[in-house]
Amino acid sequence: MPDEGQKLEQAARAAWLAHVAGMTQDEIAGVMGVSRQTAQRLVAQAMAEGLVKIRIDHPFAHCLELARDLRAKWGLRFCEIAPADAPEAGVALHLASTMERWLRRPEPLTLAIGTGRTLRAGIARLPHIDCPQHLVVSLTGNIATDGSTAYYNVLFSLSELVTARSFPLPLSVLAPSAEERQAMMRQPGIRRVIAMSADAEVAFVGIGTMDHGAALLKDGFLTRPDLERMIAAGAVGEITGWAYDAQGRLIDGLSNDRVASAPIPGAARTLVVGAAFGLEKLAAIRGALQGGLIGGLITDAQTGAWLLRDDLPGAG
Repeated sequence: MPDEGQKLEQAARAAWLAHVAGMTQDEIAGVMGVSRQTAQRLVAQAMAEGLVKIRIDHPFAHCLELARDLRAKWGLRFCEIAPADAPEAGVALHLASTMERWLRRPEPLTLAIGTGRTLRAGIARLPHIDCPQHLVVSLTGNIATDGSTAYYNVLFSLSELVTARSFPLPLSVLAPSAEERQAMMRQPGIRRVIAMSADAEVAFVGIGTMDHGAALLKDGFLTRPDLERMIAAGAVGEITGWAYDAQGRLIDGLSNDRVASAPIPGAARTLVVGAAFGLEKLAAIRGALQGGLIGGLITDAQTGAWLLRDDLPGAG
């Protein structure tokens, strides 16, 4: 028979699936391998034990252990792990919670923000926060290839939720040519925003793949020949458009010569928190960790477990 601690963890897990991941009792039963009646009872038990408040008031021991081990292995300053049952919802929730803690600090700070689907999902879970003492600055361009506002750029979504002053980069993620990028970087307003991002105390970034499902390709910033050349050069991932190899080294030339984003902030000044999940992101996340491009990580338990290993799934 499971001990009381295991029973409570089961109840907390069921409650998390119900109230955070939004699963039905049938779905919870399928994920946990129990009957529908047992799933219903576990959710009710979590309520009776006072585990369900605004958030699930019970730590998942294996997630805490994974976070501890990942901090030790990769020298991270910060790490949070979401349960593997509903990784997208869990990572978004942890990201929102982490951003909220920073934004509620009374001391003035500069927060830098990248772009991507995971960041957008996290910001969608933020409450309104009154923090006029802070500054929020974009690390990457806010313009899509057709001149419209980039859908997965999150600065404008964030600025609707917080009273901090926000500073966009009125550029595309990639300039048409290296020469045009250099001309853009000389503009005083652009230089000012980039200088502000370098002084940020914390930055939140998405981590993208450099494979045939790359977001830069899907969103029209890279052509397929551009992507193929990057892959041939060893690129495995990208942060705010900057492509890097398995050791976390930025690729020389190619599309990196056209990236109009601010440089990825340095670890000496800024805690750069990468948010990403899923086994398809493993090579990209591992490269970012290997090169010290991020000092913090928010991911799911399955991805976190693989990041403790020295191999990749399907390798060898």
